[in-house]
Amino acid sequence: MTSKGWPYLALVTLLALAAGCGEAVPPPQGKVRLIPMEDFFRNPEKTDFKISPDGQYLSYLAPWERRLNVQVQKIGEDRSTRVTNATQRNIAGYLWAKNNRLVYLQDQAGDENFRAYAVDADGGNPKDLTPFPQVQVRILDDLEESPDEILIAMNQRNPKFFDAYRVNVFTGALKMMGENPGNISDWLADNNGRLRVAVATDGLTDTLLYRGAEAEAFRPIAKTNFKDALAPLYFTFDNRFLYVATNLGRDKQAIYRYDPEKGEKLDLIFANPEVDVSALLRSKKRKIITGVSFFTDKRRYHFFDADRQRLQEDLERRLPGYEVVAADGQNMQSTDETRVLVRTYSDKSLGAYYYYDRGKGEFRELAQVSPWLHEGELADIKPIKFQARDGLTIHGYLTLPRGVGPKSLPVVINPHGGPWARDHWGFNPEVQFLANRGLAVLQMNFRGSTGYGKGFWQAGFKEWGRKMQDDVSDGVQWLIKQGIADPKRLGIYGGSYGGYATLAGLTFTPDLYACGVDYVGPSNLFTLLASFPPYWELERQKFYEMIGDPVKDKKLLKEVSPYFHADRIKAPLLVAQGANDPRVKKAESDQIVRALEKRGIRVEYLVKDNEGHGFHNEENRFDFYRALERFFGAHLGSRVEGKGKTEK
Repeated sequence: MTSKGWPYLALVTLLALAAGCGEAVPPPQGKVRLIPMEDFFRNPEKTDFKISPDGQYLSYLAPWERRLNVQVQKIGEDRSTRVTNATQRNIAGYLWAKNNRLVYLQDQAGDENFRAYAVDADGGNPKDLTPFPQVQVRILDDLEESPDEILIAMNQRNPKFFDAYRVNVFTGALKMMGENPGNISDWLADNNGRLRVAVATDGLTDTLLYRGAEAEAFRPIAKTNFKDALAPLYFTFDNRFLYVATNLGRDKQAIYRYDPEKGEKLDLIFANPEVDVSALLRSKKRKIITGVSFFTDKRRYHFFDADRQRLQEDLERRLPGYEVVAADGQNMQSTDETRVLVRTYSDKSLGAYYYYDRGKGEFRELAQVSPWLHEGELADIKPIKFQARDGLTIHGYLTLPRGVGPKSLPVVINPHGGPWARDHWGFNPEVQFLANRGLAVLQMNFRGSTGYGKGFWQAGFKEWGRKMQDDVSDGVQWLIKQGIADPKRLGIYGGSYGGYATLAGLTFTPDLYACGVDYVGPSNLFTLLASFPPYWELERQKFYEMIGDPVKDKKLLKEVSPYFHADRIKAPLLVAQGANDPRVKKAESDQIVRALEKRGIRVEYLVKDNEGHGFHNEENRFDFYRALERFFGAHLGSRVEGKGKTEK
């Protein structure tokens, strides 16, 4: 389950941490090595590199006491310093707030109440910036022009909504810059760090608010139904206009320049006829927009600036065969834009980090993320598409195991979470793990997925367990018709909404699947909607519109909640749940497990008391994937790593 304005997704995060890279000679047909499960899901050796604004320091996350902690290294030196001491939870995210000062976020046991902490580059002067219980902090802006402050949003005053504050990263002093009247879901500062745009909502209508200066009151400049996007991205460099991603008057989101004084779209910056575009690239130093990135079957770029295009072409020549990302994220280059961090990806590798000093021409590898995995042993992930039963085109990705022919294979159907998200091409350790065990894996962007326009997104409204689930089933039938899938060895596995889709698949198409794995998925839509975290309250009416209203749509929600139809489930089920999940409460898993146990059906149920929406701690990941491996081995006949030997 995801929510607008808070892109943190535990499941996706833990998967990204576990990826690998490196070259190896492909094994002969039928001689695929069984790679140890831990190699797919252990903590990365080094990841999440960042560079300080002055270009003097590199930082990264690395394991210490089995938890990811921040390390800092002065460029040109070999020695690094660990500046955080997390032992219970990984550092969830961090940034260089100032040249010599870092800010990081951390929650407790998966509760997603992230507090902000600061520390110097040498590990000195640690400070809890937000020492408040049961409060969530979000970083809004690093305020480059300020020597000691950043801009944050925090729900200290009321757990249901977030006020905007300037916080001194050395002293922790707070100054409220935007008091939320109870309806603001997002804030945006201009290029000088002045808070001048907000987005308000009544649940179904979003209002774009604007002010010319911080001393002025916000005034409404545009109202849109939540189905129509009008998302402010940045101010233009003269702070007069906005860049927005919008689908007003069109199906696919495109980027426009926007006049906030008049509330009008101006010139079109970029659009793609196939997919939404919402990522705008810019050079702060040169004060120009440099390009856009977007996702069709893979990540694509379009550049407006010759220098940025030359950089991309230069890097792709140096790193052939990889998807290359450079200079366009938080702390990915120095303020003067001469020192750049580079990241590579592929379907068989989460890749490596590189450092590029463009002024000196120095280019060097910093780290392979998971050097113990080798690309030559891993499977290709291929973009595919198929037609749903009503003619709608569904895009997705198919991974076939190495060493066997693509005929009559055991298959795991893997619907994504969200559900208002989408799968992308790239390295997925779960998919590669399953493929290494001899399983084909199908991922599909069923209707309701984002990125394909508002028509495709809205086609999933109030279709949980119905047309959205039909798309999943139609993907299964497509695989069977292709001759790829053995219809007697089909499993389904997903997390969050994908966990719901697993339960729905076993419930509403009980003869289709041989088994299923539900990972932090809801089973009863009434209790799901009644137990959202308080800071989702602003979006309650949107959820009712997209999923169903518990009163007006009572019949619908009962029809599509697996809990009420548990008597239909006959396939073996594995359920995994974090006890502190704030999005999909543990009660969602408890209900379906109890309902099945009342019928005398044993459910394998794995609960972790120190986890939330997905398992982040390495030892908990190992427990889950070890259980998943054995479960699929027992019910689909896939390979299983034995104690001291390899089992077929």
